Amino acid sequence: MIVVAIDGPAGAGKSTIAKALAAKLGVRYLDTGAMYRAVTFAAMTSGIELSNQDLVAELTRKSKMLLTDETVMINGLDATTAIRSSEVTGAVSTVAANSQVRTELRERQRQWIADHNGGVVEGRDIGSVVFPDATLKVYLTASPIVRAKRRVAQSGGNVDEIAASIASRDLQDSSRSDSPLTQTDDAITIDTSDRSIDEVVAQLVEMTDQRSSKTA
Repeated sequence: MIVVAIDGPAGAGKSTIAKALAAKLGVRYLDTGAMYRAVTFAAMTSGIELSNQDLVAELTRKSKMLLTDETVMINGLDATTAIRSSEVTGAVSTVAANSQVRTELRERQRQWIADHNGGVVEGRDIGSVVFPDATLKVYLTASPIVRAKRRVAQSGGNVDEIAASIASRDLQDSSRSDSPLTQTDDAITIDTSDRSIDEVVAQLVEMTDQRSSKTA
């Protein structure tokens, strides 16, 4: 069973690269960040204060979530577009810092891999916590200005404002007490600032093949 864990900060290219890599390897792709965003969306639409950790955790445990490569459904609602809104983006770090939510979603992520017999999983604690024995661990990064420009190209906005928002998110994700964004010693670091998607994916396909052949 092949499990590729891709971690890194916002705007590093995780989703694009993870999707393309999964297609090349012939396995499924899971965006764990979308899971936290879906919970954030569900809590906000239910009128639950995100600071109320117990209520948000209860909502998470009761939620029915379905993720495909293209869509995110939670409790029967299509949240695919809504979870990428500025409101959810600005609030998701609060939910992601909730240890009870992380415990629930980690178990769902592990079950997802078991159900799909492997896959490419991207997030911020995949190689460090969720799948410490992954076939390949990758830490994607890019310069702050490149990351900001990518976000503006995707969703619009002001580069300086987006850069400040990304820096704030980085600080929250890397300083939280439960499963902070971190790079493990055995992860391969790739800076995507000046590299094409195809180039990075080709490298990861080769590395995955090498790792999987060693463990076969």
